Amino acid sequence: MANVEHSGRPARAAGAYGPSAAGTARARLRAARLALWLVAAVLAVRQVAVVLSTPRGDRLTDLETWVGPNGVLHVKGSLYDSTQFTGTPFAGLVLKPLTRAAEQALGWGWTFGTLLLVVALGLVVSRALPQPVTRRASLLAAPVAISLLMLSLPVRNTLWLGQTSIIPVLLVLLACFTVRGERASGVLIGLAAALQPTVLLFAPLLWFTDRRRAAVTSALTFATSVVIAWAAMPHDSYTYWVHHMAGVGLGGNADALGNQSLHGALLRLDLTGPLEIGVFLALGAAVTYLGLRRAVRYARDGQLLLAVAVTGCAAIAVSPTTWQHQLLWVLLAVVGRVGKRASDRFVWPVAVVLVVTLPAKMMLPNMPALYPLRDNVVLLMALAAATAVPFLSRTSEYYRRPIPTEYAEPVPTRWKHVPLLPHLRRVLTRPNLLLELLLIRVTYAAYQQVRLAATGGTNAGGRATAEHHGHEILSIERFLHIDIEHAVNHWVVKVDFLKDFFNFYYESFHFVVPLAVMAVLYWRRPVDYRWARSALGFATLLALIGFWLYPLAPPRLLPGLGIIDTVHGVQDFSKPDYGTLTALTNQYAAMPSLHFGWSLWCGVVIVALAPKWWMKALGLLHPFFTVTAIVATGNHWVLDAVGGGAVVAAGFGLAYVFQGPRARSLTKPATEIDTGSVPATGERVRADAADAVSRAVTGDGRAAP
Repeated sequence: MANVEHSGRPARAAGAYGPSAAGTARARLRAARLALWLVAAVLAVRQVAVVLSTPRGDRLTDLETWVGPNGVLHVKGSLYDSTQFTGTPFAGLVLKPLTRAAEQALGWGWTFGTLLLVVALGLVVSRALPQPVTRRASLLAAPVAISLLMLSLPVRNTLWLGQTSIIPVLLVLLACFTVRGERASGVLIGLAAALQPTVLLFAPLLWFTDRRRAAVTSALTFATSVVIAWAAMPHDSYTYWVHHMAGVGLGGNADALGNQSLHGALLRLDLTGPLEIGVFLALGAAVTYLGLRRAVRYARDGQLLLAVAVTGCAAIAVSPTTWQHQLLWVLLAVVGRVGKRASDRFVWPVAVVLVVTLPAKMMLPNMPALYPLRDNVVLLMALAAATAVPFLSRTSEYYRRPIPTEYAEPVPTRWKHVPLLPHLRRVLTRPNLLLELLLIRVTYAAYQQVRLAATGGTNAGGRATAEHHGHEILSIERFLHIDIEHAVNHWVVKVDFLKDFFNFYYESFHFVVPLAVMAVLYWRRPVDYRWARSALGFATLLALIGFWLYPLAPPRLLPGLGIIDTVHGVQDFSKPDYGTLTALTNQYAAMPSLHFGWSLWCGVVIVALAPKWWMKALGLLHPFFTVTAIVATGNHWVLDAVGGGAVVAAGFGLAYVFQGPRARSLTKPATEIDTGSVPATGERVRADAADAVSRAVTGDGRAAP
């Protein structure tokens, strides 16, 4: 939504291409809108189906704090004598009728009501985008917003737990963008704060943006709700506001990973007692000041939705407890625009969407040194949005017209329908490194999950099928007289230095060499980097399909074959030892061999791009050593390597079909083009860029160092 206008090219007149072209564009826009609404509907149905198809005791667990046998509705006495109730006394007072109805409907009414709230939230957000908004953006924003909300962890957790955390967010957005009159806006925000006290942080935002009547009304509404609840439930009000200091200590442990607030993060860092309280108050005051200052600036700039998101992110950080279902404010920050270049506009929205839709363990590797970062990744994103991310002002010359992306000239093809996706042109400049690292990490995490899911989630789950397929492969190899695994394996085992060499090569070079090749291409040959990356991505995707359809036991895990596992030692096939990654990866993902496939990809790329013959020769040695290692260590069949070669060839073929041949234009030199100002027209941009590239290139056509 935030990056619809990212091309930087000047808009053309409405009839520049004639009525037929305009009609085609409208038809495509209608088709895209229909497809997006269909995606949103499918996601909504899936989320509801997941919740309602789960046994009652395992879903809507927070709703059980109301309707369960020990819940609010059945416990006589204090609200906080029930199981894990953490809401305000006012919430307990006004939500009892709703939850009693939810008990009678067995959760159906509650779930569908929450779904309607999510849809309403998406519609409000889509109409609150900073102006000016193109017609395309206005038509596509609603289904995109609803789809992102359905995918987000806060909404999924809210549906799963039966929570009410969407209501305060929706009340604030209605107050800021829908209702008329400052008093009505103030009442809605005051009611939202009565349900979630840190929402009262929006009152200063209203005050400093010259909506002082709304700010005063919100504070009075909040105070009135507290007084009413105190009059109706004095003991509960004392428990919540005095004994627990606005709910601190209610519910789960404050140092749990679900508490994505500064207080929770400090406790996870082993700070306790008065020191932790002092640090939390100091950091909270700093975040509040910086967040409100930035929010006021963006509100006065005409980006009220971004201002609301920034204020909400500050509220996340300063709240004593902010559980995962209360983190929707982070997703709203996706509307901010960051970066002067068009290619940089995708970094912030992609990072936000990944953080709020994927578990933290998929974002960062499972390394102890990264645990503090991984455990607080949502909090860090909220802090960045509230205090640090340099969102562009609407008055900036780059806001609507970022520095455009430079493309290589297309290479002619023999077939008229190639490339199938001509809009995926080769970019001259380097892609954003942060975005590349995020995508690589998430893609690899998904790759690991798919590999493991191919056997039903456990290695033992697919063992029988994988061993059956192993005997099939062995029979084919014997028929072809290429069953050399046993002979090679036992020959290498007898030579210690060869065994140690191939063990090391198998375990180390599988990742090091491809990452090194990609790093060199990224820095020196950006155009070729994108070509090679696309081919590798297609090859890996095809390999995942192979793992799913044909689980295969490698030679070392096939009973009766006599293969010695040189890496893990001799196997006891009553209980095979898969090594340290037993629970994390599918040991029966042997066909095709990505060990050989990725090494072959490296060899092809090096042979195609290396300037010296000896570099090309070294590039060919890597797949040779790899195929020898995978056979010698007993980790793959010969036919697995054939399968790996096939998916790599298909990967390059798909890259050719979709994007055309490898671009032969000059690559971007290490020194970037001066981005100090934006030219008046797209033609001037291309001319200046061409001049800059020409000046940075030597006479023989090679990029200057």
